[in-house]
Amino acid sequence: MTHKPRPLIDLLVSIVLPSAILMKLSGDEYLGAVGALALALAFPIGWGLYELIRFRKKNFIALLGLISVLLTGGIGLLQLDTEWLAIKEAAIPAIIGIAVVISAQIGKPLIKVLLYNPVIMNTEKIDRILRERGHENAFLGSLTKATYLLGGTFFFSAVMNYLLATWIVTSPTGSVAFNEELGRMTLLSYPVIAIPSMIMMMTIFYLLWRRIHRLTGLQLEEMLVTPVAEKK
Repeated sequence: MTHKPRPLIDLLVSIVLPSAILMKLSGDEYLGAVGALALALAFPIGWGLYELIRFRKKNFIALLGLISVLLTGGIGLLQLDTEWLAIKEAAIPAIIGIAVVISAQIGKPLIKVLLYNPVIMNTEKIDRILRERGHENAFLGSLTKATYLLGGTFFFSAVMNYLLATWIVTSPTGSVAFNEELGRMTLLSYPVIAIPSMIMMMTIFYLLWRRIHRLTGLQLEEMLVTPVAEKK
């Protein structure tokens, strides 16, 4: 079965519902701090496992996200110091950023996997024109620079995650206040971190497309894998 992206459902299940549970059901008159945390974590964990089992598609970033959720649950349920939460929030994007930078240094820029691949772009046509014009090395340099910029977006997320966690989550783990703060942090992470990171990534992709245009003369619709591009 073909997997179709469902960003609204992903956002609802992974962010909105868990945050609402943590902020509204953590009181002793409802589920309690531990019960609310366990239920809130069940949604993103269950959804991630469902996607993996149903579509059998391996995703390194999704796996890191699942690990992140499990670590958050462990910190809350084991009542560790809140400093560990801030470290965990920063560690996941930092690890991804390091992996992205290493991929550029070893000559296998990760941007090729994310953007410059046959599923999204007409790589066969672009590579042919680059060879004809002798711009292969120049293009590889552009891919490397774009990969470094991509790594920078993850380091930005790491710093912002740490600051957001230390600013918002100050109550002892395992308490009702901790759950409420954790839910508030999760909600704020989307407009404060996710959206700016997305804008930065879109800017990187735009700069890369513009660079391909300068090296090949192709228009955007000719670079992308579309019925129009295939006919050409």
